[in-house]
Amino acid sequence: RNDALRPWVHCILLSPVQVANNMMDMDQDPRKRLCFADGRRKVDYVLVYHYRKRSSVRGSPSQHRLSIISNGSYPLGVEEKDQEGRKDEPAEVVVDVGPPDPADGEKIMIREEFEGNLKDAGLEIEHDKENKAHGHAFIRLHAPWQVLSREAEFLKIKVPTKKLREEKGLAATMNEVWRKLNQPFQPKVPHQENLGNSRMSHCYFWPFCRYNIKSKDTFFDNATRSRIVSLYCFAHESALFFCLTGITTLIANGVYDSAFPLHDVSFFFFLLHDEWARYGAFYKYQPVDLIRKYFGEKIGLYFAWLGVYTQLLIPASVVGIIVFFYGWATVETNIPSQEMCDEDQNFTMCPLCDRACDYWHLSTACGTARASHLFDNPATVFFAIFMSLWAAMFLEHWKRRQISLNYSWDLTGMEEEEVHSHTYIVTLCYSLLTSVCLDSCTGHEKLTWRDRLPGYLINISSILFMFGVTCSAVFSVIIYRITISALMAMSSDPEVKSNVRVTVTATAVIINLVVILILDEIYGMVAAWLTELEIPKTETNFEERLILKAFLLKFMNAYAPIFYVAFFKGRFAGRPGDYVYVFNDYRMEECAPGGCLIELCIQLSIIMLGKQLIQNNVFEIGIPKLKKLCRTLKDKERAPKEIVEQPGRRQQWHLDYDLEPFDGLTPEYMEMIIQFGFVSLFVASFPLAPLFALLNNVIEIRLDAKKFVTELRRPDAIRAKDIGIWYNILSGLGKFSVIINAFVISFTSDFIPRLVYQYMYSETGTMHGFINHTLSYFNVSNFKPGTVPSISSLGKDITFCRYKDYREPPWSTEPYQFSKQYWSVLAARLGFVILFQNLVITMSMLVAWVIPDVPKNISEKLKKEKTLLVDVFLNEEKEKLQLIQSLFSRDLTQEQQEELKVSDQTSLPLQQTQPGQLPPTSSPAPRTRPRAASFSQFTRQMSMSPRSDITQHTAV
Repeated sequence: RNDALRPWVHCILLSPVQVANNMMDMDQDPRKRLCFADGRRKVDYVLVYHYRKRSSVRGSPSQHRLSIISNGSYPLGVEEKDQEGRKDEPAEVVVDVGPPDPADGEKIMIREEFEGNLKDAGLEIEHDKENKAHGHAFIRLHAPWQVLSREAEFLKIKVPTKKLREEKGLAATMNEVWRKLNQPFQPKVPHQENLGNSRMSHCYFWPFCRYNIKSKDTFFDNATRSRIVSLYCFAHESALFFCLTGITTLIANGVYDSAFPLHDVSFFFFLLHDEWARYGAFYKYQPVDLIRKYFGEKIGLYFAWLGVYTQLLIPASVVGIIVFFYGWATVETNIPSQEMCDEDQNFTMCPLCDRACDYWHLSTACGTARASHLFDNPATVFFAIFMSLWAAMFLEHWKRRQISLNYSWDLTGMEEEEVHSHTYIVTLCYSLLTSVCLDSCTGHEKLTWRDRLPGYLINISSILFMFGVTCSAVFSVIIYRITISALMAMSSDPEVKSNVRVTVTATAVIINLVVILILDEIYGMVAAWLTELEIPKTETNFEERLILKAFLLKFMNAYAPIFYVAFFKGRFAGRPGDYVYVFNDYRMEECAPGGCLIELCIQLSIIMLGKQLIQNNVFEIGIPKLKKLCRTLKDKERAPKEIVEQPGRRQQWHLDYDLEPFDGLTPEYMEMIIQFGFVSLFVASFPLAPLFALLNNVIEIRLDAKKFVTELRRPDAIRAKDIGIWYNILSGLGKFSVIINAFVISFTSDFIPRLVYQYMYSETGTMHGFINHTLSYFNVSNFKPGTVPSISSLGKDITFCRYKDYREPPWSTEPYQFSKQYWSVLAARLGFVILFQNLVITMSMLVAWVIPDVPKNISEKLKKEKTLLVDVFLNEEKEKLQLIQSLFSRDLTQEQQEELKVSDQTSLPLQQTQPGQLPPTSSPAPRTRPRAASFSQFTRQMSMSPRSDITQHTAV
């Protein structure tokens, strides 16, 4: 394997490719940059803290036995050996006359205790020399083979032991053909079977055993080594706090600044950069197995999920483009659009505002009507049904993919590692210091409901308040739209009057977008604060509650303006002569003549594209670089001017510390989940949403890859067998999208009114006369005083104006009341909602039932593994039985020889016996041996012949 990888490493190291964050210094051997000063022991983990010292003198450490070095260790002279081999150098001893802050002395003692516990656990530690007045000190941790092997056995880490037989037959041939067709899209990763990809599924995994290991230095990869070391850092018992603390609590309390594993600037790092973290590789599949090997299973599952989601957006985008082009091709033959654009129809419409607005002709809204048909056509209903089934297929496909990855990554029998959250530890320690709460049954410390009740009350009230803030923001934009529309309608410029609706809609959506981006950042911080108040017990509970709160707040923030346009705009505006007013002066806004669907499309497209472009891409690129620049400037200001560090001697831990810390996968998942909502919830109003999501995700994958490889510190390798609560959120969104699309088609679009008119009220069975059917009459003499247009360009002989609604005419016995057509359309809308929901949910359940959760090849391999496992156990039993049989055979042979000797002695004459000695009267009883324990039960029949079959196995 090493011989095969050597040419690749040689080519990559000699290539002029420069990584963006300058991770590697060509003047220094990259292997030494990841090791202790001796160049042999690997740096598995790094701890960083900020120190400050008062004065320093040079001399021998033995001359200053009472001084405390600022990194927390006591200079004991000959008692501690210098592991870096600098015994003869004059040591710089830092004498602290007294820490400038009493908290610094406490932090020193905590660091001493923490590092002492790490040493007691078997880890090896290397410190930096503090050669400046103040700065950052780096502590390198190394796990020797004894610690790694012990923890590997305790964690039940499995390694491949035996290769299973490859598939043969037609399935193998088809797989080989498909592999060759996909070859141009595969990343150039050599020897993928050695990197842990799906081909490793042909190997049988067995729990790690420390014996018969040939290469101990390279047996565990860096991700596994750092994960084992991090387990020691994340939990240890503190004698100062009388409770369980860890590195997370110490970082939160300022004892340490950060803790992270180092980037492995080796072959795998450059392979990830070239085959994954480049925009030029956008058309290739992701090397998810290499990602998992470098970053761990949790991050590997995220990028695998993102790849599956992006891949399945391709068919959805194709169908959306077909639906859009269908609307574009049929716009010329659409009868309602032709009637709206026909000037001969001469529909005189009622004014859009009081006093300042004039009567207007419906033909002036021809452009809006034609644009509405692009998205409001019969194909939209089919697309809504298709996307609902697509969401179900996506979840089922990911479930199968996740099971395949669990099998190939050996996560099937993994147990979740429960780690206490920082908030729970701090609260528990405070409770223990004030009043100890012990469980009467178990005797363990716990938090009572009195400790959690204030947090729950604050959570509920704060979330309701945030919902109120979101609704207030939406209402403020509504007021803006109403007032700007009225002001522009009063303008004397005809250009301004003609563009009132377009200008107001565009500016209002942009304001909505800015408000959404600002509130998103605020809600993220609020969700974290509220989660800490709940005091979750474990990190898993903390993460799930944080995700749920952040999702609820950001979902409400992103979709509140869209929900308003889809279901509330124009519903409460009233009618001519009886309008609803805001602040007694401004009328509630109405939908465009072509319907609210076109405005919903504009709202959705601008918010979706703007959110993806600004928040997901610009913020992800700009904010980390801005933070890095601010941190660099801050460090330069704090650094003493007399000491200039040579940049050529900066080690890998210095370079990694300059990178942005990893904040978790929650922001990455959140932006994709919100996008999934845009794609699935209101897709009936914007069929091109999957296409824009696909284009965004193609860039997003490479952007995230570049960020993980070159902009962020290497995160801890965390094992996970699924994507957690995100799957439940996706499933909920998929079911919720069925309801939303049903209501959008029924109440927002004109699909149901067209069907009702065509099959109930049309005399010819066509759509001719539909526009006249949807417009009601209003007698202009019934306007309230002060609301009649002051100046009318259409003349003074207007008696009736039209407005879009189903109401009785003024000459009816019940003028302006809802007509029979209104109730017919409403009944048809509600019936369609019920029919659509039940049909789509039934089809989704059928899709989920037809598609099995476990792929067929995985189930077959699991059966083979069970068979192999039984064979292994039976072979072990056979070896044990053979050993027992050989022992019994040897004992039986010795007993036969003793019986022969006894028989010879009894055949001698009686006079040859010694005086006083009695001859043996019977042969001695055969000795019995204890039966050896074995793994499975078996029966054994005693036999005098060693060759007889004495074993009988039972089923394992």
